[in-house]
Amino acid sequence: MSKQLFHTILALILSAIIVLIGNWIGYEVVPTDALMGILVIILIAAAGFALKMIIPWKTIPGILYVAGISVIVSLPITPGSEQVIEWASAIDIQAFTTPLLAYAAIGIGNSLADFTKLGWKSIVIGSMVFLGTFLGSAIIAEIVLRIQGIV
Repeated sequence: MSKQLFHTILALILSAIIVLIGNWIGYEVVPTDALMGILVIILIAAAGFALKMIIPWKTIPGILYVAGISVIVSLPITPGSEQVIEWASAIDIQAFTTPLLAYAAIGIGNSLADFTKLGWKSIVIGSMVFLGTFLGSAIIAEIVLRIQGIV
């Protein structure tokens, strides 16, 4: 087994454990109820990254393979798709934010030297992009919630 594949599998397993715990604490879903869903998600992710290693097109990101497999597996014409969707729906999507943000922080930390070479203008522009994205999302959410009468 290659070192990269080993690290990918290890990251998927650690992420699964974190997601199961977050799903349990935050959304009161017992880990045994969400276990099949997280296994399906891990298998889809592992298959996508395995395809990335096998297929020679190096410019296509691995997440594209994962997304493609996810779509195919959840299509109504795919045998067993209803069961896969039922299992995966036991996991709240927000439970994935903790490991996702942790990996993003690790990724930024690994390239901090490159980030500092960009200069102060990049930091200001990046901050404005983040602020604009946050405010835009908040405004859209507020409008939608008011239309629905929730707020």
